[in-house]
Amino acid sequence: QVQLVESGGGLVQPGGSLRLSCAASGSRFTLNVMGWYRQAPGKQRELVARFLPNGRTYYVDSVKDRFTISRDNAKNTVYLQMNSLKSEDTAVYYCYAGLDISGGYWGQGTQVTVSS
Repeated sequence: QVQLVESGGGLVQPGGSLRLSCAASGSRFTLNVMGWYRQAPGKQRELVARFLPNGRTYYVDSVKDRFTISRDNAKNTVYLQMNSLKSEDTAVYYCYAGLDISGGYWGQGTQVTVSS
């Protein structure tokens, strides 16, 4: 059974930074797609950033130049460095990992609150 354990959320002031981590365990296969989604109150879950099977990265426009996704394959861990945080970044952030962009596994979610 694949498990994804997230950490790093919290409360931060506008303009601040947070780093999210997601450690995957229990997979017999390489999880080619790893990334982050978020869901704000009253809104649909949206893709924030992810690694694609070809190794390229994708970012939603609203976080480009502020967020950076990275991974440590030896630790099966994906990170999301979030800088210049804005109030609109407030959401529950979910880690996703799978063999493809759908049908994979989800973490339990970690709350990120940007507020003064």
